[in-house]
Order: sequence, then C-alpha cells, then structure tokens
Amino acid sequence: MTILLSAPKPFAFTNFISRSYTCAPVLSPSLSFLQLLQLSIDHQSLNLAKQSHARLYRLGFDQNSLVATKLISAYSACKDPIHARAVFDSFGHKNVYLWNTMINGYAKNYMYNESFDLLNQMCRSEDSPDDFTLSTLSKVSGEIGELYLGKAIHGTCIRIGFVSDTIVGNSVVSMYCKCKEFIEARNVFDEMPHRNVSTWNAIIAGLIASGENNTDSCIWEFVKGMQFERLKPDAFTVSSLLPLCGGDADRLDYGRELHCYIVRNKLDLGLCSDAHLGCCLIDMYSRGKSVDVARRIFDRMKSRNVFAWTALINGYVQNGASDEALSLFREMQVRHGVEPNRVTLLSVVPACSSVAGLIGGKQIHGFAIRKEFNYEISLCNALIDMYAKCGSLNCARRIFNDDSFCKDAVSWSSMISGYGLHGKGQEAICLYEKMLQLGIKPDMITIVGVLSACGRAGLVNEGLNIYNAVVNDYGIKPVLEICACVVDMLGRSGQMKQAFDFIEKMPVEPGPSVWGALLNASLLHGNSEMRDLAYKYLIQIEPENPSNYVSLSNLYASSKKWDDVAEVRTMMKEKHLRKLPGCSWIIINSETHSFYVADKAHPSSDMIYEMLGDLFLVMKGDGNCADFEYLT
Repeated sequence: MTILLSAPKPFAFTNFISRSYTCAPVLSPSLSFLQLLQLSIDHQSLNLAKQSHARLYRLGFDQNSLVATKLISAYSACKDPIHARAVFDSFGHKNVYLWNTMINGYAKNYMYNESFDLLNQMCRSEDSPDDFTLSTLSKVSGEIGELYLGKAIHGTCIRIGFVSDTIVGNSVVSMYCKCKEFIEARNVFDEMPHRNVSTWNAIIAGLIASGENNTDSCIWEFVKGMQFERLKPDAFTVSSLLPLCGGDADRLDYGRELHCYIVRNKLDLGLCSDAHLGCCLIDMYSRGKSVDVARRIFDRMKSRNVFAWTALINGYVQNGASDEALSLFREMQVRHGVEPNRVTLLSVVPACSSVAGLIGGKQIHGFAIRKEFNYEISLCNALIDMYAKCGSLNCARRIFNDDSFCKDAVSWSSMISGYGLHGKGQEAICLYEKMLQLGIKPDMITIVGVLSACGRAGLVNEGLNIYNAVVNDYGIKPVLEICACVVDMLGRSGQMKQAFDFIEKMPVEPGPSVWGALLNASLLHGNSEMRDLAYKYLIQIEPENPSNYVSLSNLYASSKKWDDVAEVRTMMKEKHLRKLPGCSWIIINSETHSFYVADKAHPSSDMIYEMLGDLFLVMKGDGNCADFEYLT
C-alpha cells in the first residue's frame, strides 16, 4: 500500500500544529492531537508519531494518560516498541490502561517474553490485571503454544474472579485449542455462563485446526448447537467451515448450503465484496472440481486483492487448467496492476510444469529473484520440480546447489525425482546416499523417487537394497506407492515371477497402481499369463475405470478375438463408461496448441494431417513420396 503521507506532508502537519497551539496556552490535549496520533496508527507513519510526540512534550501533555496511551499505541503500530516503552517508563503515575497498552504493544511486535515480564511488574504494583490484560496474555500463550503459561493465566482468571467474563473465557478457550488441549477447552466452554458468537467460533476453529477426520461430525454438531442458542454464524464462522467442504459430492453440498447462507444473510455485503469469504468460496469450489463456479464468484467480487487472484490461479492449476492459470496470472499484472506475492508464484509454477512452459517458468524465476522471494524453501522446491519436468535438469541442479536457502527433505526428494525422470538412476542414488549421510531422514516421497529412478535405469539390485534398508533400518512402512515402484522395477527388468511373488507377500492390499505396473511389464515382455491376471484384478478393483476396458478391448482386437471385443464394448455401454481422449500440446510463439485423438478442430488440421501422411510414408521408406528436403 502506498502511504498517503509523502515527503511534504509532515511539514504540513507541523505547520498545522504550530498554527493551532501558538496563539494561546492550552490546558487540555486537543482533539486534533489525538486525531494525528490515530492517523499515524492507521498509516503506520513513524515520522508523524515522532513529530506529534515532540509537540506534545513541548506543550506539557506528556503526562496526560489519554495522550500517553495513544502515543504508546502509535509507536507499537509503527514497529517501534523501544520508543513506546520509553513513553511508558516516563509516565509517573501509571494506570491499568497504560499497562494494557504496553503489554498489547509488545504482543503485536512478537515480544512475548517482554509482555509476561510486564505482567509480573504490574502484579507487583498497585494496579491489578483486568479482563483486557488477561485476555491479551491468554491469546499470546496460545499463539506461542505455551500451555504452562496459558494455565497460569487461566488460574489467575479464576483467582481474581474474571473466569465468568465472556471475553476472557473466549481467549482461554482459544488458548487451549491452539495448545491442542481440547478437553480443557471443552470444559471451559461448558462452564461459561454466557456464550456469544466469538465463543462458538473459538471452539469450532480449534476443532477444525486439529485436522482429525473424526471431528467433522462433532464440528457440525457445534454449528447446530450455536443456532439452538439463537446465535447466527457470522463471516468468521463460515470462513472457518468452508475448508471442510469440497473434495467430494457430499462435502460440496455442505459448501453450497454455506454459500446460500452467505448470500441470504448478506455476509458478503452484496456480490462477495468480502475478499476473505470470496477466497474461501473460490477454494472450496475449486477443490470440488467446480472451477467454473469459482470463476463466476471471482468475476462478481467487488474487491479482488492478490489473495483472490491467487485462490483462482491455484484452483485452475488443481483442476489441470494450466493455460487458464497462466493467462490469469498475466491478466492479474498487465490489466489490473496487481503484483503477485510468494504464494501466487508458488501456485503458478506447477502450471509451467504441466504445459512444459520453460520460458514462462524462467520468467517467474526471474521475477522471484527481483523480489527476493528466491530464498523461500517452498518456492525453490517448486522451481526445482518445474525445471526438471520441463527438461532443464541443469537449472534444477543449480537451484538445488544454491546455499542461499536451507534445503529440507522436499528439496532432496524433488531433485532425486528429477534425476529419475530423466533416467539418471545412478545420480539419483548418489544424491539419496548423500542425503542420508547428512542425517536427513527420507520420507515416502523420497523413497518413491529413488525407486522409480532405479526402475527406469534398470538398477534392480540397488533398488532392492534401498527398499530393504528403508523397511528394516528406517522403519518406514511399505505403503502402496512404494510397493508399486518395486513391482515396476522388477517387471521392467523382466523378472515377472519375482514381481508376482512380491505382490503376494506385500504387507498392504495390492491396488490399481500395483496391478497396473505388472500389466505394463507383462505387455512389455509379452507375458500373456501375467497380462490376463493383471487385467482381471484391475477390472475387479476399478469397475468404473474406462481405461481398463479400452486397453482390454484393444488387446483382444490385436489378437483378432472379435467376440471378446464386442463383449467388452457391451460392458462399457451398460456401465455408461467412456474414455477421455488423449491430448498433446505444443507451444508456438507463446500460444498453446492442443490436439486430441482424431481431432480436426484445429484451423490448420488439413495441413497437419497431410504432413502426417507424408511423414508416415517417409517412416515406411517409400521412395515415391514427395521431396522432403525442406524438412531437414
């Protein structure tokens, strides 16, 4: 945000102050001074706060408690707690409002230890903490996850007699929730004589933050209980509940109900002008595979900030619409002048990976360097993955080797997977071993990456040794993805019997990925027995997947088993299954051209098919074809 107080303005304020107070002595602080201090708070203008402070001191208002309280708030808002403490210490007779303002100022500047030290000083003075003091420090305890301090504050509330205060009770409930003490939070909640909307919001938000699947029904029961007490959910309640919706049809129905509630109760102030609620709705519909609805919400929002743009860009990426995501990313900057933040970049980088947009990815990388976002671990990891998928393994390795950011397990996994993607199995193994030497424990994604690399490079013995070490030495459970990699590794090398024996001894139930790996290997090596077995299990496990039926039908057709082909096609019609056509694309002059199987929608399709026909003749070695010198 551009600060409205540009260079000439402080002089204007100074002149205004001089004209107001040099005419006659003033016995009480002017309302104009308080307005100036509030202006410095709103715009976080440290210069204006200092100018006002100097004039107040000169006029003798420095010992006025109302002015001092406002001045401490101004310095705290301007990220200058040292000057705020100087004002506080210079005050002779402190009252509870000064103590509270200074404690809150420390908390806003993340100086939590100083907040509690000041509380101890306050308790030793003549002033006792009030409800604001206790609620502020209870909130601080929750923010830093200090359960011991939170319980001490709770005990003080009981001892002083503020335990029945609704505001203090809300902060205590929130503190226990953030410290993962939900039983204690529920006890305080049940004992509160008066509960308001904020009380219910605190307990609901706490349960949602726990992330446990078995709490979903409990959360909705709390929402019903809130309404039984004739309290209407507000915008905060709805924004907390929307992340629970989407993902599947049932959850999306809950989200639609909440959307209707927003519109009916005008929580959006008309057409989703509340940016936070709009972002939550966009995210919910995107996760529910209804990105078109998310776009309509976005288009109707009156106030579209960088978070709204980021939410929709991320929604397009999640739904595989990479072109739309990149187009929206450009529109955001060029037409609307909204500058992306680090989350926006993190959301749009996978879109470059999907369409192999190396040039676009490099532009995003350059922007991140200019804005000094290139030290963010998550963004660097995304860039490593993008460069590897776009074929630029050297660029991926340069980012990985950069010591300006602290690499985590995801960084190593991304680089290892990149090597595997390019068939560089030995390099992937070397990097994996170096990771272990540095004491970084591998996770499931790391194991899948290195085993896939071994499978593509034919390093079967090395891969089996890694698998055994992972299970025996690191205690990682061989999940379905890891087992599928082992089956694929054995199958690619032609060890079909060993692959099937591994499937029979797997500690988890074989899924589609496992049988799919065996199927691919059997087709590669012409093992009809394993092929038929894999198809049988795939159709049993995934009876609604059209790809299995199409592949089986094609196999029967290649063997001229037309009766079996007709039977498979009939099964597909009865189940109303239809396979989505395959798609490929190419980017020419920043424009993406997409092509589907037997697609003639492209304006140059006649020329393309004519060229394909000529190329087909060249590949067959037909000497009578046209002159192709222009192709070289």
